[in-house]
Amino acid sequence: MLNVFRRHLKSCHQTSRNYRRCKCPIHVEGSLAEERIRKALDLTSWEAAQDLVRGWEAQGRIVKSAKNEVTIDDGVRKFLEDAKARHLSEATLQKYIVVLERQLISFCLKKGLRYPRELNLQELREFRQTWKDGPISGLKKLERVRAFFGFCKQSGWTEDNPAILIRPPKVSQQPTLPFSQDEFKKILSACDFYGDNTGGLGKANAARLRALTLLLRYSGLRIRDAVCLPKKKLEGNRLFLYTQKTGVPVFIPLPEFVTEALFSLGSINQEYFFWSGNGKPKSAVSDWQRSFRKLFRIAGIPGHPHRFRDTFAVELLLVGVPLEQVSILLGHSSIKVTEKHYAPWVKTRQEQLEDSVRKTWTPPSD
Repeated sequence: MLNVFRRHLKSCHQTSRNYRRCKCPIHVEGSLAEERIRKALDLTSWEAAQDLVRGWEAQGRIVKSAKNEVTIDDGVRKFLEDAKARHLSEATLQKYIVVLERQLISFCLKKGLRYPRELNLQELREFRQTWKDGPISGLKKLERVRAFFGFCKQSGWTEDNPAILIRPPKVSQQPTLPFSQDEFKKILSACDFYGDNTGGLGKANAARLRALTLLLRYSGLRIRDAVCLPKKKLEGNRLFLYTQKTGVPVFIPLPEFVTEALFSLGSINQEYFFWSGNGKPKSAVSDWQRSFRKLFRIAGIPGHPHRFRDTFAVELLLVGVPLEQVSILLGHSSIKVTEKHYAPWVKTRQEQLEDSVRKTWTPPSD
């Protein structure tokens, strides 16, 4: 057990080691992990000294104190401020807020933990046990916790990053499932029936949903990028995707029937095809996702909008487009990301391989 006490200066009139109101230096003495300790803490605040010593006792070792030490609340706030300064997307910031502000801080309050250094490996394992996420979501959440404690280590608030030692959940990579041509035709046909159930604006809504479906299928855009697509990015039948790190712009041609569907839409905003420009993009995307869920029910096909992106990528691979080019068109940061999602064999690609093998067969000569 460790005890804190003051060593009064000659100029101080106090003599009691437990006197708290003066500013004389504070020391600690006692034993920790069977080691005798007696040393100065370089502190004058009694509360700060007690917090420091209790942290040593919790971890079973002396932890080097940081003069710029902050509480967990302040650490999370500074981390989020830094994330905003790095111009991370609103969706990414929101995910950090959920796991750090709403979950980690709440966990620490219940456990009586005040500083980042008090969150050791065992505490973080207990924190993970409170999650109700599946393997993939749990893995993403663990990556965010690791990022926060990496920030704490760089800032000098902790000596190490205990989250790195937590073993990630086992994730079974599901194969990519693109829409077949028949399924895609059924989805387009379902757009007409979708319009019959949405009131007076049914035909207009059906046309907009059909145009967005075509755009997703033939551009490979994520639904957020498609919903918030500015009109200025479409030049004739060429769609500007993004600018590479080398400064080279990446364009993709769109079929004429796709551009006709886009330009024939009634304008709800002069800048965007599918977004009014009001409110947050996240809300607009959520509205369209609900529309697609209804559309898939009408078509009788299980799916989600991201399968259009999968269809775009797989169709390119099936006609022999190199994986490197597919990676560029999808805007992946690395070809490894493309390999991770599209290397597993889908049924149509496996059938194509089997047909190629059969073409090499020749009957044995007599």
